[in-house]
Amino acid sequence: MVADCGKNNRTIINGVFKAGSLGLRRGEVVSPEDLVPPLADLFDEIRKINKSALKNMLVNVNGANIKFQVSRGIVAVSRADNEIYRDDIERVIKASQAVSIGPNRMMLHTLTKEYIVDGVAGIIDALGMIGNRLEVQSLIVDAPKNSVNNIIKCVEVAGGEIRGGLVYGPLAASQAVLSKTQKDLGVVMIDIGHSTTGVSIYEEGLLLHNAVLPIGAGNVTNDLAIGLRCPVKAAEIIKLTFGFASAKEIPGKEKLELREIDETFKLPVSRKFLSEIIEVRLAEIFELVNNELKLVGKSGRLPAGAVLAGGGAKMPGIVDLAKHELKLPVQIGIPEFPGLETMRPEFGQELEDPEFAVATGLLLWGTNRFPDTSSIANSSAGEWVKKVLKNFLP
Repeated sequence: MVADCGKNNRTIINGVFKAGSLGLRRGEVVSPEDLVPPLADLFDEIRKINKSALKNMLVNVNGANIKFQVSRGIVAVSRADNEIYRDDIERVIKASQAVSIGPNRMMLHTLTKEYIVDGVAGIIDALGMIGNRLEVQSLIVDAPKNSVNNIIKCVEVAGGEIRGGLVYGPLAASQAVLSKTQKDLGVVMIDIGHSTTGVSIYEEGLLLHNAVLPIGAGNVTNDLAIGLRCPVKAAEIIKLTFGFASAKEIPGKEKLELREIDETFKLPVSRKFLSEIIEVRLAEIFELVNNELKLVGKSGRLPAGAVLAGGGAKMPGIVDLAKHELKLPVQIGIPEFPGLETMRPEFGQELEDPEFAVATGLLLWGTNRFPDTSSIANSSAGEWVKKVLKNFLP
């Protein structure tokens, strides 16, 4: 997604692009030489409509090796009147970052779960409050350095610059598909990507728990390729064309002629058999999600239910399957872009797709933190590093 920001306080989406991903495994770059060419082609298209956008990119970071840990910071309030100022909040957040993550990892985010003032917990914003001792409970998100460096290198070789920052993918998706009311009531967002599934649990407006599962929609495709004894490319087409997540709703007599997709199919294939393969793998994903809910005591106990995002959420019948497996109300997360305008009406229609949840969230993330992004695009490399370090890395 490409947008013009900072002109008359308006943010206008003026480009939406999509291409198949190559060179990735479980959300991480494993083959830069395969990833760079499609990125370069996309960047050529972007360059035609907005050259400066390539110098001011926000990029999501995913992968099964993303880790999370809860940390606590404690400081004494510095002023004589005991009023908590911005510098007190910055100090206590910095104190919470004093955790060991290993020499080969880097922090992506320090997410505030709650502030505690003189023993009183559950405070969302401590600014202006009175107290002697300020504490914060933070969620530290960290990733392998080599994975992050590979992402940066591929983008730069393809012709882009990551000046906006690096954002954990499911965190960006949550910003696009979850409302404040849902986060207050209690909700789990399930971002079903190609090879990973992100799980984000919110309650009382706070991020309660995060996890990355090493399984996604690509595993469904692989299962179909094995079950149907066909190439992976053909299995993906079959999944997108005829796939259904709930086998019980498919008549046993319904047959599919698949010879046009792949010549190896000499005989008709049962669509029910196809759906059974899909249902087993998706049910496994929801079982793993339910395990994460049990870890925090929220299995079947989230009033706002579950919101499905990512390309895997587009599978027909997936809502009913998720309801059955999770014992929660379930809906598809349609990205919303409040405060953003679209240059053409068809952009809005394209973006009403759970597959664009992360991209929309990245754009919202950038506009919320850098209202005038032109200043970032024109900053020097040294200034950019300081901005990224201040806003995304400790």
